[in-house]
Amino acid sequence: MKKGIIGKKIGMTQIFDEVGNVIPVTVIEAGPCAVCRIKTKETDGYEAIQLGFEDLSEKRTNKPTAGQFKKAGVSAKKHLKEFRLEDVSSYQVGDTVGADLFAAGEKVDVTGITKGRGYTGAVKRWGNHILRMTHGTGPIHRQVGSMGSTSSPSRVFKNKKMAGQYGDEQVTVLNLEVAKIDAEKNIIAIKGAVPGARGGIVFIRNTVKA
Repeated sequence: MKKGIIGKKIGMTQIFDEVGNVIPVTVIEAGPCAVCRIKTKETDGYEAIQLGFEDLSEKRTNKPTAGQFKKAGVSAKKHLKEFRLEDVSSYQVGDTVGADLFAAGEKVDVTGITKGRGYTGAVKRWGNHILRMTHGTGPIHRQVGSMGSTSSPSRVFKNKKMAGQYGDEQVTVLNLEVAKIDAEKNIIAIKGAVPGARGGIVFIRNTVKA
C-alpha cells in the first residue's frame, strides 16, 4: 500500500539496538499533517491526497489559498505536498496523519533539498583529480583540464563536467530503514543520512524497491 508524510529534519544522532550495536540515525519530525484535499479518479483522473504541514498565520496566506483551507476545515499550512495513492477511500478531508503511519523495520524513500554549496570548481563538484604539484604546474592545478578537440568540432560538448552551481537540488535516497518510531512526539528515526540541512523539509514514502 502506498503512503507518505511530510516531515522536518531535526538532525543526526545514534541509538543502540538490542545487542548493543550502534546505529547512526537521522531524526525527523514527521507530522502531524492535515489532509487538505482528496483527489479521485472520477474527478481528477487519479487517486491522491494533499497533506499540509506546519501551521501558518492567515495573514501570510492569500485569499484563494485561505479559502481552500477554510473549505477543508483545517488551519492554514506552510507546506503542501501531494502523494499519489492506490486507494484514498480510507482518508477524509480534515484527517490527521502522524508518524504512526510507518512502523519500525519498514523501508522508505526520503526526498529532500540538498545543502547549497554555491558556485564551485570541478574538483569539489565532480571529484576531479588535481594536477601533480611539481614541475611548474602553477595556478591551474584545480582547473577542469582539457575541453576536447580543436578544429573539429570547435566546441565543447554538452554535459562536460565543469565548474558551476553545486547542491540546492532535490535528491531522493531509496530503500532506507525506519529504525525507531515515537508516535506520541511524531518522531521517526531513519537509519543513515537523508538529504538536506537541519530544519529542512523532507518527504517520506514507502519504498519503490520493495
